[in-house]
Amino acid sequence: MATLHSAPRFTQINGLKDTLGKALGAHLLDVHEEHGELLFTVKRESIEDVLRILRDDHKYQQLMEIAGVDYPSRAERFEVVYMLLSLTTNNRIMVKCSASEDTPVPTATTLWPNAGWLEREVFDMYGVLFAGNIDLRRILTDYGFEGHPFRKDFPLTGYHELRYSEDEKRVVYEPVELAQDLRQFDFMSPWEGADYVLPGDEKADVPPVDEPKTTETPKDTGAGKKTDEHAADKVSAGAPAEEDGGENAPAPEPTEDQPARAEREGKTTDTAEATEPDTPDNDAGGPAPAAGKRKP
Repeated sequence: MATLHSAPRFTQINGLKDTLGKALGAHLLDVHEEHGELLFTVKRESIEDVLRILRDDHKYQQLMEIAGVDYPSRAERFEVVYMLLSLTTNNRIMVKCSASEDTPVPTATTLWPNAGWLEREVFDMYGVLFAGNIDLRRILTDYGFEGHPFRKDFPLTGYHELRYSEDEKRVVYEPVELAQDLRQFDFMSPWEGADYVLPGDEKADVPPVDEPKTTETPKDTGAGKKTDEHAADKVSAGAPAEEDGGENAPAPEPTEDQPARAEREGKTTDTAEATEPDTPDNDAGGPAPAAGKRKP
């Protein structure tokens, strides 16, 4: 008897490439496999039609993500990547198209409402425009921000910094001023070492590297007949533990005297009654506590 599972069976990619490629027809520019998923490159003006075909005819119900990529050397420097999920077949595919700063991409908000926020993020980070998005505003950067942070030609430090001024008691925008230049890193092997003196090393007293210490004879290493004669000597010779009797030595005498404690009155079983709450009899002026018990 077959076992039923709540999760749908994973759709094999074999054969899916030809099926979806035939369905997209003239809209398709290229299709290939990357990291176990199919990646379809389509015409920019056809992206809305392509996504509708995949949603309605091939059960890719969910738009999971829209991502941007920047290739500054290309004529159309940006790529917009749509990641789709089919809950019916438990399969994911990616669809992408190219764009430039002046060529808007048709919006996907007519197909999925969540595309509005995803397109706003791509617009904010890369500057890609989406035709038909009625609320294309920045979503991650601040009001009045200039530039798009994920472009590969965007400066690492940005143009302006936002900070709170204690003098003016308000938030102010200022051009970025660096207290020091960006650090330069030498990605060299730690085993080779630098061919120059690192900051701070000039204070160290180290032997010159050009005059290495050699051990051509046993005398240079400290070994020899004289060393072998003392090798069997105890390292702990002359220590107090060796002179006072070794492991069988008696315990040392105490270094201070403590008066003997008085013997405890009562038994340990009386402690439960000693922790009982106060009663009128135990209040001030009441009878004295019994022997072996203490008054709270």
